[in-house]
Amino acid sequence: MKRILSLLGTIWAWWPVWLFAALVAFAIFAPWLAPFDPDRQNLLGRLKSPGFESRGAVYLLGTDELGRDVLSRLIYGSRASLAVAALSVLLSGVVGVLVGMAAGYMRGWVETVLMRLVDIFLSIPAILLAIITVAVLGPGFVNVIIVLALTRWPRYARVTYGQTLAIADRPYVTLARSMGASPLRVLGLHILPNIIGPLLVVATLEFGLMVLFEAGLSFLGLGVQPPTASWGSMMSTGRNYIATAWWIAMFPGGALFLLVLSANLIGDRLGDRIGEGR
Repeated sequence: MKRILSLLGTIWAWWPVWLFAALVAFAIFAPWLAPFDPDRQNLLGRLKSPGFESRGAVYLLGTDELGRDVLSRLIYGSRASLAVAALSVLLSGVVGVLVGMAAGYMRGWVETVLMRLVDIFLSIPAILLAIITVAVLGPGFVNVIIVLALTRWPRYARVTYGQTLAIADRPYVTLARSMGASPLRVLGLHILPNIIGPLLVVATLEFGLMVLFEAGLSFLGLGVQPPTASWGSMMSTGRNYIATAWWIAMFPGGALFLLVLSANLIGDRLGDRIGEGR
């Protein structure tokens, strides 16, 4: 009995991981999980409440202003939010890590130029920079990824810079340099593996922030464009019907909350584990 309770306790302790995995599974298997085509319209069944039934079909989360199934659009919308967040985190992480390691290892004028550039980007409000850049490049899936990566790489650079400074003068790094190892070899084999832990924590926390940024841009009409479903655009449409059809905005808002919450809690757990391991 104690083993069963201990196992249940362990499973419950990692509930953010299971929740995050479930949301990712919804995105991956959307074509098989969605009960209807997310773009199929039914004007005779518009703005119907959750549980509405028509011609033998049940709309569990109701329909929107065009009679589209909210559950199907919610499931497909997870694809846009997760894909934008994941690709943005990957792109911004690669750029930020390269800049931070170069500044922390090369020192001198390279350090000065790169870190002043980081300071400039950090001094501009991220959402303002994102809105201005999207307004210039135009809305769209690819442009949103570029914009979010452009606004968030300095955080990776700052963390990587500090971690690289702390490791660059360690004996094993000095020994590798004295034996003729190239800077790329030192950075790739001796520095990066020792700073990857804190960077994973930053990436996990940034993932939740990227989801919020994507939803905010889509809410303003600057993100993923219709008819592609996204949680931000669903909430933007639903705000016009909040008094009569609350479910259009409420369900994507709840899904967004759960995704960001699980990502942030996973980041906190990773940070605690890494801190305990030191």
